[in-house]
Amino acid sequence: MLLTLSLWGTAAPKLPKVVIGWTPPDITGVFKTATDFFEKAAADARKNGIDVEVISRSPATHVAFADQVAIIEDYIQRKVSVIAISPIEVEVVIPAIRKANAAGIPVIIVNLLEPIKGVNVASYIGFDNTVAGMISAYALLDYFGGPGVLGTGPKVDVKPGTYLDLAWWQNLYKTVDPKTANIRARVAIIEGIAGGFFSTARVNGFHKIVDPFPGIKVVGMLPADWNREKGRKAAEDFLTRNPKGTLDAIWAASNEMGLGAMLAAEAAKRTEVKIFTNDVTPESVERIVEGRLMAETWHGFPEWGWYGTKFAVLLALGQKDKVPQIFDIRPRTVWKGNAREYYPNPRLEPINWTAIKAGVK
Repeated sequence: MLLTLSLWGTAAPKLPKVVIGWTPPDITGVFKTATDFFEKAAADARKNGIDVEVISRSPATHVAFADQVAIIEDYIQRKVSVIAISPIEVEVVIPAIRKANAAGIPVIIVNLLEPIKGVNVASYIGFDNTVAGMISAYALLDYFGGPGVLGTGPKVDVKPGTYLDLAWWQNLYKTVDPKTANIRARVAIIEGIAGGFFSTARVNGFHKIVDPFPGIKVVGMLPADWNREKGRKAAEDFLTRNPKGTLDAIWAASNEMGLGAMLAAEAAKRTEVKIFTNDVTPESVERIVEGRLMAETWHGFPEWGWYGTKFAVLLALGQKDKVPQIFDIRPRTVWKGNAREYYPNPRLEPINWTAIKAGVK
């Protein structure tokens, strides 16, 4: 580390520029939200005397697997300080992460907490995808007769700031007997990439909660590759195959597909079919407030970018011991009653850049 002398003769380390290579899996609004918060944190760092640049590149679509691998390899060639990845699919990026490991470039993974075998990852920022599917399932049970904050079932008072996370739902339903509960709905599922890690985990989590309830009937599942237009087409298919009176809800495993399903139901004048989904973006918060989406599970895109930048800077400045291996954003239910707690001003802890600078040796 280069040293310079201050006016008082005190040796102060000269901080290197920190370059973060960030690659989300596509260019949709979902991942733009995360990118925006990488940029906001970098701007905050620069304002506080640490030169941070975020380079952001993504594949054109969520199935352009080779593109993300090429982007990571390009970041390695450019010798960025840290690489942050939201994997397009886990298995796809493993060889590229190994190359980053070999080059000595720290890697941060967002969008999952499940450790990737065979590679070194400095920090995971995200959530357990199975848990995220479970929370969405609880919101659906709530709407169709169970206790909670939605629908016609027993209502629970929730104080502002309360996290409706897995622990909250499990505690609420610990005395609910699935076999006798008056919870009934016919639901269609729109999954992401069929057989992919993220989609499989969320769908498994959803089934884990709803399957014990005999009143919940899953009428079918279609893949839509995390894409809004494909989600819309999948919903149109379900609406055609399940005429009015035979379908109550669609759960889409991501926001883009959920918004597509919402548009399809509205175009077909089938607003009795309620839409549930996962992610939460500024756009979908507005749809929740309007009552067009019933509930959505928070995946923490602002946290990805905000803390992703903080951890990247710590890694680049030799403070690995201050970076958590696992940073759980705690997925939770967002509904009309708490949606404004999430956007436009999500709850984020200020970053103490002064302390980070003081920790440089």
